[in-house]
Amino acid sequence: MARGIQEQEQGEDVRTLARSLAARPAGAVRQEARSVGRAVRAACRGPGRERDLVVQSLKAAGAALLAWLVANVWLGDPMALMAPWAALVLVQATVYSSLMRAVQQFTAICAGALLASAAQAVTDDTTGALALCVPVLMLLANWSRFGDQGVYGATTALFTLATGSVSGAAVGHRLGQAALGAAIGVAVNALVLPPVHLRDVRENLAELARETADVLHEIAAGLDRDDWDPEAAAGWSRGSDRLERRLEALHAARGWSRESLRMPKGALRTLRRVPSDVPSEEEDERWSRITGHIRALTRTLAVATDGDRVPGPPDGHILRIYARLLDLIADRCRAEADRYRHAGAVRPPDREAEARMEELHDRVQEALREQAGREAARTTVLGSLLLQAESVWAESVPGAVRR
Repeated sequence: MARGIQEQEQGEDVRTLARSLAARPAGAVRQEARSVGRAVRAACRGPGRERDLVVQSLKAAGAALLAWLVANVWLGDPMALMAPWAALVLVQATVYSSLMRAVQQFTAICAGALLASAAQAVTDDTTGALALCVPVLMLLANWSRFGDQGVYGATTALFTLATGSVSGAAVGHRLGQAALGAAIGVAVNALVLPPVHLRDVRENLAELARETADVLHEIAAGLDRDDWDPEAAAGWSRGSDRLERRLEALHAARGWSRESLRMPKGALRTLRRVPSDVPSEEEDERWSRITGHIRALTRTLAVATDGDRVPGPPDGHILRIYARLLDLIADRCRAEADRYRHAGAVRPPDREAEARMEELHDRVQEALREQAGREAARTTVLGSLLLQAESVWAESVPGAVRR
């Protein structure tokens, strides 16, 4: 009987595990569906990254269709494959990258077609020609001059040998098709809503400021309680890690924006593709400093909760005052996020909030002076926390004067 009970329990465990494994794919599908739904709503709502992706995708499809019409319908080529293929892949994220990849891809296609033709002439056998030219072309694909277009040399050789089009006329025809597709792809990308990623800079700055406010509010909420511990400090450190990743995304967006503007600005402005109120690179540097100060702040808190370290956290009532100061700084960061989102909207400074920040700052400084005569270790921790808060305050409220 005991054995039967044991087998029943094992069977129940197996069924539970099966249900759990079945639920995971379903949960992943639901989560992915929600993500797709959010992206669709964002694209319909107004300008943004999601709408830019839709535009870029439709441009690539349109370029391929146009290349097919030119090559197959107007020029009467029954094997018009290379033109739409080249046009499709050359509608890139920026006009500059389209031009660069067009040169790289066309060079790779030339190498693939010519080497395939030569290998066929040497071996007079399709298999032997593949064995001779494809390894060489795959090695060439890793050459940095080809960028990420080097693999098209090997694929062109495969197409050339598989179709038996290895004569001089056939190779020239294939290269002409590739040149036609590349020209159409670059032209479509440059003339039809040329991609400019300056909006991404503004959106990433807004998200960085908003997430900074969230992290500061989270820290303040924890410090306002007396039961915060190493686990809470680890959570704050993860929050600062998120800010670092957001900062990296901002730097990437700034790099894309620089590449976008390698096309003459006059042409872009004529097409109304360059907004006039893009945040300067000084804003990136400012939020980079803020992110660094928050990283230092969370490290100080992590040290203060480590029982193996000498410095301990300051007194609870001091930390509660400090938490209110962080809350006000976080509010200021959130106001900066709103300013980035609504370009040109200038909000008057909140004098009452600034006065309150001054008052709380003075109270923490007074507590620091009082504690300095009692416990040097805790004074070190409080002084470090105050220094980082002052630094974030100074960066988030440019021109603020503190005593």
